[in-house]
Amino acid sequence: MYSVTCRLLPGRLGLCVFKPLHKIAIIKQILKVFVHHYRPGNGEWLQIRHFHLPKCQYVTKVDKGLYQRAKPKAEPSSAPFPEKPPLINDVVVRSVQQVPTITPYPSSLHEDEEQMPGKAGMEEVADDKGTSQDNRKGKQWNEVKVQLADLPGIYAKLSKIKLTALVATTATAGFAMAPVPFDLSCFLLATLGTGLASCAANSINQFFEVPFDSNMNRTKNRPLVRGQISPLHAVSFAAACSVPGIAVLALGINPLTGALGAFNIFLYTCCYTPMKRLSILNTWVGSVVGAIPPVMGWTAATGSISAGALLLGGILYSWQFPHFNALSWNLREDYSRGGYRMMSVTHPALCKRVAFRHCFGLIGLSTLCSVFDVTTWTFPLISLPINLYITYLGYRFYRDSSRSSARKLFFCSLWHLPMLLLLMLTCKKSIAGSESTIHHKVQTEMQV
Repeated sequence: MYSVTCRLLPGRLGLCVFKPLHKIAIIKQILKVFVHHYRPGNGEWLQIRHFHLPKCQYVTKVDKGLYQRAKPKAEPSSAPFPEKPPLINDVVVRSVQQVPTITPYPSSLHEDEEQMPGKAGMEEVADDKGTSQDNRKGKQWNEVKVQLADLPGIYAKLSKIKLTALVATTATAGFAMAPVPFDLSCFLLATLGTGLASCAANSINQFFEVPFDSNMNRTKNRPLVRGQISPLHAVSFAAACSVPGIAVLALGINPLTGALGAFNIFLYTCCYTPMKRLSILNTWVGSVVGAIPPVMGWTAATGSISAGALLLGGILYSWQFPHFNALSWNLREDYSRGGYRMMSVTHPALCKRVAFRHCFGLIGLSTLCSVFDVTTWTFPLISLPINLYITYLGYRFYRDSSRSSARKLFFCSLWHLPMLLLLMLTCKKSIAGSESTIHHKVQTEMQV
C-alpha cells in the first residue's frame, strides 16, 4: 500500500469523489478504497489509497481531469537464503590435471620409453584402477586362511565348548543320581557320547544361522561368520561328531540313550533353530532340548525312564527360563537386529512372568524329589535358601524390568544350577535303602 504524508481535513470528504472514478474498471476491482484530501499548495488534490494495487496508479484533480502515472519499478526481492559474502582470506585453489594428448606409438620398437608422451598419465590411471579394485576386493567376503594349530580353537567355538560342557555336566549328574551302582566305563561313555552329540548340534545350528549371526554383535565373531572355515568344513565336523556320538550311546550303552541323543540333535537343529525366527515358542522347545541330557544320563545308568529322570529333566527345564530370559533381556536389540522372535523382544511382559513363575517351580520340584525317593527329606530344606534367593531375584526382575535386575538374575542362575545339583547329590537316597524299599514293596504285593 502506497502512503503519502497528508493532513486529513474533516468535512471535505464527500461522495462526489467516487462518482467520476466509478467508470474506471480498475477502480471497480479495488476491495477497499480510502480517500484522503490534502492540499499541496496550488490546488486541491485527492489521492486514492488501496490495498490491492493494479499495474498503474491513477491520480485525479478536483476539476475531474484524469492523469496517469506509471508504477515505480519494484525492487528486486531478496533471496530466501542470503548468500554468504566472500571472505577476503578465502582463496579457492583448483588443481586441474591436464589430460595427456594421445599420440601414435613410435614406429621403432627400440625407441626409449621415456620419450613417449602421456606415459605418466597412463601410469596414474592404471594406479587408480588398481586402487579401486583393491578397495572392491576388501569389501567382499573372503575366506581367511588359518593354520593347522588354530583348528582346535575354531572347533571349540564352532561346538560352543562352554555350553557343551554344561550339557555334559547335567548328563553326568543324571547318571550319578541313578539308584544303581556306579560304573566308570559306562559313565565315561555316556559323558563322551553326550558331549559329541552336543558338539554336532551346535555346529549345525551355526551353519544354519550364518546370515543372521552376522547382524548380531554377540555372534558376529563366530568362525563361519568370519570365514575361518568353509560351510562344508563345518558340516563335516558336525557329521564327524554326531555319527560316533550316537554310535557310542546306542552301541556302547543302550539303544534308548542313543535314541534320546539322536532325537535331541534333531529337536535342536530342525525344530528349535528355525523356530527362533518364527515364534516365541522356541524358548519352550529349547528348554526341552536342555532337559533331555540329564534324562540321558539316567537312562545310561538304569536303561529306563523313571520318576527320577523326569524330575531331573523338570529341574533343568524350569531353570532355563530364568536363565535365558534374563540373558535375552539385555540382548533385545541384538536379537531384534538378527531377526529372532524372542519373548524379550515381542512379549516383554510375558518374558518376566515366565521367568518369575519358573523360579517358584524350582522350589516345588525340589520338594518332589524327596517325595519320589530320589533324595532324602533334607534336600528340600537345604536347597530352600538358594531357591528362595533366585526367586527373589526373579521377583526383582519382574518388578523392575531393568538391565541390572536381569544381569543379577542371570549370574545367579550360573551358580545356582551347579549348587542345586551338588546338594541333590549329597542328599541322594542310598542304594541299600532303595533296594530294601523295593524288596518290601515286592513282598507286600506277593502277600496280597
